[in-house]
Amino acid sequence: MNRVIILLGPTGAGKTGVSLLLAQKLKTDIISADSMQIYRHMDIGTAKASAEERKHVSHHMIDIAEPWETFSTGKYIAAVKPILEHLCMEGKTPLVVGGTGLYIKAMTKGIFSGPSADWRLREELLAIEGESPGTLYDFLKKLDPPAVEKITPRDTRRLIRALEVCLKGDANMSELQQTLTRPLPYEFIKIGITRQRKELYRLIDERVDKMIEAGLVNEVKIVVNIIEEHYRRRDGEREMRDRDKHLPTSEKPVCLSLPSFQAIGYKEIVRYLQGEGSLSEAVTLIKKASKRYAKRQFTWFRKEENICWVDTTGITDPQEVFGKIHPVLTTMM
Repeated sequence: MNRVIILLGPTGAGKTGVSLLLAQKLKTDIISADSMQIYRHMDIGTAKASAEERKHVSHHMIDIAEPWETFSTGKYIAAVKPILEHLCMEGKTPLVVGGTGLYIKAMTKGIFSGPSADWRLREELLAIEGESPGTLYDFLKKLDPPAVEKITPRDTRRLIRALEVCLKGDANMSELQQTLTRPLPYEFIKIGITRQRKELYRLIDERVDKMIEAGLVNEVKIVVNIIEEHYRRRDGEREMRDRDKHLPTSEKPVCLSLPSFQAIGYKEIVRYLQGEGSLSEAVTLIKKASKRYAKRQFTWFRKEENICWVDTTGITDPQEVFGKIHPVLTTMM
């Protein structure tokens, strides 16, 4: 059975730098397992490898969707399959790198096939929750009690998806989760990068500051303009005005309802640009959200089986991290 290496870990742990060195050492390509790096034009905020770095190592599953498009886990797996097959046929061992646990789980364990996204229904459910917090949790408790046990009352995104499945599909979420698709037919070698939590949070703070210095605010402006221009071309000015009746520019720009703008950093900067607080306050919110996300990633990956964790606390130079990870990987292969 062909092998696939997965390098995973929380945001800010240092995956990108060491992945480039590993790929060069193994003479292979990198496949991104990041649900936000798939979007074009969103480079700084999603911490993509630079154009120069991608000259030295081929990357896949980056810049494959427009920021107004929906890209499901099912689409990700469908796109990844031929890439893995091609690399293995070339005699390479693919290197998957990322922190989106659902993508990794779908590759290694399989996923269920639910109904496609219904954005009108999602907006209606979101409006209901906004008017009466807790309503969606109570609603799901009635429709699918086993599913609600796995979702916290404040996890609106997952509540909405579970309700969407119940209302639009032929079975509820908990039933579908019992009928997973098969995992991809590879031997997966999973290496996890971990750090002492205090150090990781410091590195996250530093990374956010560097993103701001690199031009994140201007990048957000550009992406917002691209999205608005897309809708103007698609709908025409009249339909655009009709759309904005329930999404006023001064309150909720259309971009904030898109999956791409769930990427940490983008929605916070949009709100700053709308006059909701200072840039300093937006940066603080980005840092807090990034740390919460890292904590959720740790929680998710703790449930993943057969991960060989490498503690890189105190090591920030990619070459030194590589020196610690490569011998471990060699023993696993």
